Amino acid sequence: MTDNPLTQAEYDAITDAAAHWCMRLHATDCTAQERQAFEQWRDAHPLHAFEYEAMLEIWDVAGDLPPAQHIVPITPVKHATPWRTVGIAAAVCALALPLAAFSGWNLGWLPNSYQRFEANDNVRHVTLSDGSQVELNLGSELTYSNYKDQRRVTLKKGEAFFSVSHDVTHPFVVKAADGKIRVTGTRFNVWMYEDQVKVNLIEGSVLVTSNDDLPGDGLRLGPAMQASYKHGDYIPRISQTYDNDNSLAWRNGKLVLDDLALADALPLINRYLKNPLMIADNSTGAIRIGGIYNIKELNSLVTSLPKVLPVYVTRNKDGNPVLNSIPQQAPKG
Repeated sequence: MTDNPLTQAEYDAITDAAAHWCMRLHATDCTAQERQAFEQWRDAHPLHAFEYEAMLEIWDVAGDLPPAQHIVPITPVKHATPWRTVGIAAAVCALALPLAAFSGWNLGWLPNSYQRFEANDNVRHVTLSDGSQVELNLGSELTYSNYKDQRRVTLKKGEAFFSVSHDVTHPFVVKAADGKIRVTGTRFNVWMYEDQVKVNLIEGSVLVTSNDDLPGDGLRLGPAMQASYKHGDYIPRISQTYDNDNSLAWRNGKLVLDDLALADALPLINRYLKNPLMIADNSTGAIRIGGIYNIKELNSLVTSLPKVLPVYVTRNKDGNPVLNSIPQQAPKG
């Protein structure tokens, strides 16, 4: 490839190659030689890597299809590829074409529109194709897919505040970690760190489930209620929120810690850090912390904490900072 503008045929060839590599790298019989050949292809032109990343996102969307809907006729080969992988690969190739023209939309299998958004160093406001408004906190990423029977968001990481356009016949579903939040039109916040999720409802109602594989639609939240769950929870934990709740302070660029134990505060802090803070033991985790912090300046918290708390910082074998409590000296005499 040269730096001259690419022809449509060259763009199409790159898209086809990206779809091919996406299928092969997900196949169980992909060889080390093939992976090396892929890396050479990917590094040959910046557009190769861009198109491959786009294919990976489409692969994720197609991966949500029910297994039975993936079965397509193929010619048997020596190393048989699992039906689901073949079906997803077919969906990837189909999604590389104009989405609205694909018959999978009418069957409710595939979306007719797909969007991806991320916020890095600033809070970002975005509008989804259905008109819903979303505010993304720092370091957040989500995708939106519009299906015939539902609107589907996947919160890949971070935090988002949703103002969902009302549509009873076309529910809005947010997948976050193992669970999901189902609404028709409302305002709510979803915070996620690793496998922990917290949902705060501001207006309307939502159904929250902690495990997408469990039967039923989950527990219903009303205004001024919140639900939280983590990996392994059978049902979400439900609680009331109050007027002094500071969960949405990030929308004003702030993180408010209201006399929390370090063990509870660190997930809120680590959401913003490249290298998460650790605690050495339970006694360190029990130390209380409070204050109002600028979410853009939380990296400086690592060096400032020993100045305000009885702790000192060490590093673990991975290079992450570890907070250790300073032992209290017994009084003399």
